Amino acid sequence: MDRIEALDARAREIMRGNDMGGYTIPTKGLYPFQWNWDSAFAAWGFSTFDLDRAWTELETLFSAQWPDGMVPHIIFHRPDPGYFPGPEVWGTRTDPPTSGISQPPVAAILARRILAADPVAGRARMKALWPKMLAWHRWWRRCRCGHGVAAVAHPWESGRDNCTDWDPGMARVDASGVGEYTRRDTGHVDASMRPGKLDYDRFLAILQFGRDCGWDQQTIVERGPFLMADPAITFILIRAHRDLAALGQELGADPGEIATLEGWAADLVAALPMIWHKKLGAHVARDLRSGEFAPAISSGAFLAWLANCARDEAEARLIAIWDRVRFGIPSSDPAAPGFESRRYWRGPTWPVVNALIAIGMRDSGRDALEARLRRETAELIANGGFWEYFDPLDGTPCGGDAFTWTAAIWLTWARGGLNGEGA
Repeated sequence: MDRIEALDARAREIMRGNDMGGYTIPTKGLYPFQWNWDSAFAAWGFSTFDLDRAWTELETLFSAQWPDGMVPHIIFHRPDPGYFPGPEVWGTRTDPPTSGISQPPVAAILARRILAADPVAGRARMKALWPKMLAWHRWWRRCRCGHGVAAVAHPWESGRDNCTDWDPGMARVDASGVGEYTRRDTGHVDASMRPGKLDYDRFLAILQFGRDCGWDQQTIVERGPFLMADPAITFILIRAHRDLAALGQELGADPGEIATLEGWAADLVAALPMIWHKKLGAHVARDLRSGEFAPAISSGAFLAWLANCARDEAEARLIAIWDRVRFGIPSSDPAAPGFESRRYWRGPTWPVVNALIAIGMRDSGRDALEARLRRETAELIANGGFWEYFDPLDGTPCGGDAFTWTAAIWLTWARGGLNGEGA
């Protein structure tokens, strides 16, 4: 068995080992439930060796969709006292219990790729999922795009929990009344790689506001302690709207609904100037309460390629940020204050984000950039293993081990980087 075959086998072993029967956990201990965008990546990974299981993953995720269309970021399928904050803290009163916020809407982007693996076998299952995805996209439009671009009402909703993007909004959150609690994450992972206590206090304060208002979306958006425009979700949603529209065309969906999705994507593109930072020369997160921009360019700006919305004047700046590290796209600019190469989203590189960026690079003809990113991500995994994220300076593995989405990214995209495969 050669090196690539051995890594393939290990990746499949990890995915099967994290399979709880219908849904996949990110990794044992640290994340014992079903996470929204993790699950979509897991489905993509399963599509390389078990298409039926790939569709089941998405079906289980959407089975927990709220009546208003939201797909929550965590689904608590079974009790696990080793995780905090659990369902009793969220207080959503759903069945099954869930969190009260959403996560990056990558499902349509990846479902389109899964369907392409076998359009005949997957057609009926995608057709059943399509209206559910449309309802979720409508929820994003109605509940998070009222200011033009996509916003997040909690840093966890962004999927990039403690990114420097959120520093302006987080600084305004009063966490003095959160009370006592015991974190569980630092019992599984080195605390220096996780968000700090002040971050966690503020995360919980925002959560408590949502719970106390009964997760009323209008109240959360109008009066919640945190609301920031997110370039990453904006770009993801632009691409997801377009991909869901393309899926709809393939499946024979209502032409009016397809046109609606295309219109939503166009509206987001038209709103992009509100998050363009002239001095930094890139799209940057912005506090919708104060108007303040985030202090630095993050990996969210690179997702402009995914949405085919990259501005020529930004490309050199983005590549310069990438050139400051050895491996992959850093989650924050290493030259900016606040960069920490191993602390969660404040600097490390993430294979899943690299893969999304690479899709955009490939689609826009940036083949040399895509090949470089694939090679660097492949080296991280081949040398370090299937970890949650990595130090972009020296490749040190960070976070949780035997991680589902890293295994999925290896099987779907990164593996070709070891033998020089292009896009």
